[in-house]
Amino acid sequence: MNHLFSQLRLADVHQDVMRNIVSIRDSQNLYDDLSDDPDEWTLAQQVEDEVKPPPYRSSTPVIHRPFEDAEWFNAIAWPFDHWQSSRFSDGSFGVWYGCNSVEASVYESAYHWYRWLLSDAGFEKSAVIGERKIYSVTCDAALLDFRGLVADFPELSHKTDYSYAQSVGSRIHREGHPGLVIPSVRYTGGENYVVFNPDVLSNPKFNCQLTYRVEGNDIIVEKNPGTTWLVVPIAEL
Repeated sequence: MNHLFSQLRLADVHQDVMRNIVSIRDSQNLYDDLSDDPDEWTLAQQVEDEVKPPPYRSSTPVIHRPFEDAEWFNAIAWPFDHWQSSRFSDGSFGVWYGCNSVEASVYESAYHWYRWLLSDAGFEKSAVIGERKIYSVTCDAALLDFRGLVADFPELSHKTDYSYAQSVGSRIHREGHPGLVIPSVRYTGGENYVVFNPDVLSNPKFNCQLTYRVEGNDIIVEKNPGTTWLVVPIAEL
């Protein structure tokens, strides 16, 4: 692992990244009494998000952050408050994952939704529907840049064995680095932003609502109900 870290560079990141979370679609239809058009519901939600003040920032956020700021908790705070095992964590600390595009976030989240949730429950052959929400979240940090190293260290991007990546994540967490950027394992051209320090994340904004539906050998993804936006072949996950 020392050989890996000796080759690292920093990526000075100042951009929005996409956070894909579980969220029921109906909860976003707050304007359905004003219009029957789902596109207008989405537009109204986006307008509301644009005019709302930015989330409160504090050096002691657990004490000072307003409880009503649900966007902050949903889009940023959740994984730091609810630890679980993932590619770069063994479950003993929280890690936040974002992507450089909505499409990359779909492939990454579809894998976990289908392989971990549906398959474990025996529902992988059923016509199951899942609903998601995409937030754009600003990341301002000097991240460890793994993008040029995955070819020499393929165990970082193993599709199912996370043991090496978790050991890397444990060192990053122990030494206090804010995070890393690495190519997406599931989506060609995608990038994953892996954050260990919530203080480098800010300004969560609603981007879009998605529906995932298992249909044969594919996962059908809809932005607007009834209209296919993206087809994810299950074999590629």
